[in-house]
Amino acid sequence: MDIIQHSIAVGKYLVSPLIRHQDDGGYAASVSIRSGHGSGMHDRVMRFTPRFASHAAALGYAIEQGLGWVRERAPVAPLALPCAA
Repeated sequence: MDIIQHSIAVGKYLVSPLIRHQDDGGYAASVSIRSGHGSGMHDRVMRFTPRFASHAAALGYAIEQGLGWVRERAPVAPLALPCAA
């Protein structure tokens, strides 16, 4: 059974982890990273090779990897400097 849950919006991206229960009792993790709208929508799916003993471990890994991918591509925000009074 595939379970998509905990989608996280980050800027123009939607990060959606997908956890699959395997026949051996373990869990497989993948993540969808969606951007754009309508005909310009793009969906990148990454499937990971590690197997996990728990749903929570697989979910945490998928979220971590998806957010890491987004952070690598996000522009760096300028530093907020205090205003002189």
